[in-house]
Amino acid sequence: MTEILTGNWNYPTKIWSGPGRIAGLGEACALAGISKPLIVTDKGLASSSIIVTVCDVLRKAGLPSAVYAEVQGNPVGRNVDEGTALCRSGGHDGVIAVGGGSGLDVGKAIAFMVGQTRPLWDFEDVGDWWTRADPAGIAPVIAVPTTAGTGSEVGRASVIVKQETHEKKIIFHPKMLPVAVIADPELTVGLPAGITAATGMDAFVHCFEAYCAPGFHPMADGIALEGMRLVKDYLPRAYANGDDIKARSRMLAAASMGATAFQKGLGAVHSISHPVGAFYNTHHGLTNAIVLPYVMMFNRPAIADKMIPLARYLGLGENGFDAVYAWVLAFRRQLDIPNSLGEIGVPIDQADMIGEHAQRDPSTGGNPRPTSAADMATIFKAAVSAI
Repeated sequence: MTEILTGNWNYPTKIWSGPGRIAGLGEACALAGISKPLIVTDKGLASSSIIVTVCDVLRKAGLPSAVYAEVQGNPVGRNVDEGTALCRSGGHDGVIAVGGGSGLDVGKAIAFMVGQTRPLWDFEDVGDWWTRADPAGIAPVIAVPTTAGTGSEVGRASVIVKQETHEKKIIFHPKMLPVAVIADPELTVGLPAGITAATGMDAFVHCFEAYCAPGFHPMADGIALEGMRLVKDYLPRAYANGDDIKARSRMLAAASMGATAFQKGLGAVHSISHPVGAFYNTHHGLTNAIVLPYVMMFNRPAIADKMIPLARYLGLGENGFDAVYAWVLAFRRQLDIPNSLGEIGVPIDQADMIGEHAQRDPSTGGNPRPTSAADMATIFKAAVSAI
């Protein structure tokens, strides 16, 4: 009997999951009321077979389209401004966001901004700033993830760098949630092993930090637990064999689960990774993977009890924190993740500045242990020098 790899889900949005599902993109546009989409992607995918396939599917469906492909690895406000101008001038009525977190985040931000009159930064995730937006001006988005990491396809926000201050800002509105997701594992087959590992660890960190965040949210905790198990079981397979469709499909699911779970909160891993990425242009998932064990050690007094059921669920035995910590270190080695930020070129000389930015980051509110700027600087220095 052939194992079923295909399904339709509606949690938290409509997700068409399975090999070959990109063929249904025209139907998804029709259901979303999109007749002239703007395709938004990053520079690395601009001339890829994935974009060729997307354009071909739309052409066969009789849907004229254009492509904005200037998105940077750590997207900046200019990317949103340029894409929004193109969306308006071309009369596009929706966005198809294709790529990893960068392409998806910018695509969502463009669809959000196309009908707004205020500047992008007026909609930062602060208090009720999202109510400043005109909801009728928000265009629909269909998300097509090509990496399994950020889970941005099921998120209601975009992370964009404000170049003037080197800060990663979270732009939020409930209607930024894509109306549909096409999670086709065949689109992730060509992902290099290193990017597979880094993005997969991003998914794991999302689940881990959500699980550790304080507060009662059993749905998020349950999703996070299963997401971590999927990463444990399937990321090594996807890393070793990029053509493993089952592993690729399970990693896409884990990525979406991580972003669903972190509605509960994130923590100091992201608080530190955000300014490190903004100032040193590091890959977000890789940065998270490197910083994770250093934050785990800092948070140990506050998360030790939660590590007991996590260790059991992951099949690591009864040693709780020690078992999970040892496995994280071994798992990173298996995926050839560096042990320190210094190994990827991050200097230590601006530790106090990174600590101050990290302490102000919105993710800090979800950390299970209170942190000061000095604490963040100490964790950062440990992560740079592997101490």
